[in-house]
Amino acid sequence: MTGKPVLLAELHGLFQWLHEKLQATGLSQTWVDIITYATLGVIIFGVLSLIALYLIWWERKISAHVQQRFGPMRHGWHGWYQTVMDALKLLQKEDIRIVTRDKVVFFWAPVICFVAAFLAYVVMPFGDRLIVADLNIGILYIMAVTTFTIISLLMAGWGSNNKYALLGGMRSAAQVVSYEVPMVASILTIIIFVGSLSMMDIVKAQSGLIFNWYIFRIPFGPIAFLTYIVAATAECNRTPFDIPEAEQELVSGYNVEYSGMKFAMFFLAEFVNMFTVSAIAVTLFFGGWNGWDFIPSWIWFLMKTLGIVLLMMLFRWTYPRLRVDQLMEFAWKFLVPVTFANLIVAGIFKYFGWYW
Repeated sequence: MTGKPVLLAELHGLFQWLHEKLQATGLSQTWVDIITYATLGVIIFGVLSLIALYLIWWERKISAHVQQRFGPMRHGWHGWYQTVMDALKLLQKEDIRIVTRDKVVFFWAPVICFVAAFLAYVVMPFGDRLIVADLNIGILYIMAVTTFTIISLLMAGWGSNNKYALLGGMRSAAQVVSYEVPMVASILTIIIFVGSLSMMDIVKAQSGLIFNWYIFRIPFGPIAFLTYIVAATAECNRTPFDIPEAEQELVSGYNVEYSGMKFAMFFLAEFVNMFTVSAIAVTLFFGGWNGWDFIPSWIWFLMKTLGIVLLMMLFRWTYPRLRVDQLMEFAWKFLVPVTFANLIVAGIFKYFGWYW
């Protein structure tokens, strides 16, 4: 049941074609590699920007329907044009720079935040052979580069020279470090059975019938998914774990002093990160691009990922925000013990071959 990308050129094929064309021009190998990877980077950047804009529009509609409203309706079909115009307006806003800021730290914080969200897609398997680089440490690479988000939020809080921003940055660091532990333990539960850190190998291990997906590996599969999605929601600073930017307490948190394009980079990075953790969940637990052959593999992957994104959006508009002490206690007193116990159970099942 492994689908083939019929409607979209394979990324490997595009890479090889561009590589061969550039080599034929007589350029040095260094410049050939730079131009090739830069072109692929621009393509991925464009796709992620469109995905982020779509998710912003979609969340507006979901929040409206949860509250029994229509949401944006005036401009375009169901107000899709409204999000585009809001993005263009935000990019043209004045970049306000406070005098007391730390110039270097203040400038690079949003850049690092967005680049960290962007780099994860180098090893993301969007479909059958639709991947930029199939690293043998793919999932480890994703966990490493996304950790730079912590640094960027701390930089934003410190560089703003604002007490609310600093509190938001410190809260974010404490929250991300705390929930990183159960999230990694949930991922390791699946890695035990795959025996590889490659994202492609993880998907291929779930090929065949739907019951080969690791979400159906009872009892540890469903538990690993639930703990992962909770920890991933906290990693993205989404409600009910949005204390780093709690408006009622911190005005806006770590990004309170940002405006214009810098604020837009933080805003887009949040939605790109939400799509990233959802794509990882699909790869680990829901078979990745595997599905019926008559539907292209990249469509399967996209539909599954958007389903997880919908779940995270419903979290935001359903549950109230936790207090700081409740959030930390939930991580260390509940999630961490549960995930490590589940990891031990999965190891025992793997050793004796008892899984169903």
